Amino acid sequence: MNELSTIVSLAKRRGFIFQSSEIYGGLASTYDYGPLGVEMRRNIKDSWWKTFVHEREDIVGLDSAILMAPQVWDASGHTSAGFADPLVDCRSCRQRFRADQFWCVSVLAVEGENETVSLIAASAQEALNLFYTIYKNKGNSFEIDSEPVPFSDIEDETVIPCPACNATASLTKPRMFNLMLKTFLGPLEDEASQTYLRPETAQGIFVNFQNVLNSTRRKLPFGIAQIGKAFRNEITVGNFIFRTREFEQMEIEYFVKPGSDEEWQEKWTQDCLSWFLSLGIAKGNLQIREHDKSELAHYAKGTYDIEYKFPWGWGEIQGISNRTDYDLKSHSAASGNNLSYFDEETQKQITPFVIEPSSGIDRTLLALLFDAYCEEESVSVDGKKDKRVVLKLNPVIAPVKVAVLPLSRNEKLLPKSREVLALLQKKFVVQYDDAQSIGRRYRRQDEIGTPLCVTIDFQTVEEDDAVTIRERDTMNQSRVPTSDLINEISSRLFLQ
Repeated sequence: MNELSTIVSLAKRRGFIFQSSEIYGGLASTYDYGPLGVEMRRNIKDSWWKTFVHEREDIVGLDSAILMAPQVWDASGHTSAGFADPLVDCRSCRQRFRADQFWCVSVLAVEGENETVSLIAASAQEALNLFYTIYKNKGNSFEIDSEPVPFSDIEDETVIPCPACNATASLTKPRMFNLMLKTFLGPLEDEASQTYLRPETAQGIFVNFQNVLNSTRRKLPFGIAQIGKAFRNEITVGNFIFRTREFEQMEIEYFVKPGSDEEWQEKWTQDCLSWFLSLGIAKGNLQIREHDKSELAHYAKGTYDIEYKFPWGWGEIQGISNRTDYDLKSHSAASGNNLSYFDEETQKQITPFVIEPSSGIDRTLLALLFDAYCEEESVSVDGKKDKRVVLKLNPVIAPVKVAVLPLSRNEKLLPKSREVLALLQKKFVVQYDDAQSIGRRYRRQDEIGTPLCVTIDFQTVEEDDAVTIRERDTMNQSRVPTSDLINEISSRLFLQ
């Protein structure tokens, strides 16, 4: 398993991801996407939109505003305790934790003293897995006295060690902390002008349900898809771009008849899993986990998570929730507008149930980087052992599709190289590189995941007007006439 530090280093070195405001010391849990990162993000979004909108007849798109009327968040439950996390502070190291992700495990040591271990995890099972990993690595002999217990269920918090500094009697009691980011509209910063940056994209879909229904005349079941930014004042952040305060969601609200909701939730779970597999993520690194009742949001009847096996453990990259009719009924009651649907089959007004497949672009991108990264032993042209770092990204999401590489900077090669570059730029995202040896340039392209390299040499300009195509994964090379180059590359990238 690749270490997080390896991916972070690669992301910065090659221009995928930078720390936001880095020259000023950085802003915690915010990131900027560099030249390669922005292309990869776009490719992920394009693939998702093509799969779930363009290739289906039952999905339409929407782009709702980030700023919405404050009443939206009152009706949805976000301004109440429904969108607040329990916060725990450590007086010793000054770190903060979510009490619902703070787990305690009582250990009966076979050798040594008994102890309580603190862990930060999304679920009891994840905490247990993390515990076994830690103790296995330490080589300890032990027995578990009980299953992991959430911090909020502990009567005496003074006996619980801080998961960061291990200090006891230093943790505060949990207190509720709302995750929404406030702002003000207009010239005055008073209660009347207060609003919020949206913490999720879903509500923009719900308040536009009737607009979409009237303008498209859709019949149940149908869905509304949206890709957009959301903002949360997260208590616990970290693990690079896995949990950030500003993030982008790819989300669908799929409206179905009550009674068919569980069947549709199962179907959407499998469809979403298939999409991740189509991007090239190894099947063994994905799992489906059903939420315990204690984990469910206040609006949810049931939720499935698609999780990826990150270095720190299994982490959610997609949630598929059954939101029932909670949102449409809440907004109907609060706004006074009827958000129901006339069912022609029963001749009755009904409020649809909603299945919500929602995934984060940032988490998806991070999972793809981890899954594609590999280090291979190879032999250089002079017979020396060498290490090749390669991102084996699916060509669909690779930020650069083709690299144009003149064999050298010889002036005889430049005109033809520029001609080939101009030809390919009309069809593909192309990178031109003529710095250093051809071997070093191949390695640079391997490291950023470029599927194909096109090399222009003296044979190209003096003899056959053909170029060499080199494949990233196999390193096989073949000659192709420039007249066939577009079709040949399209075929190899599965773009025809």
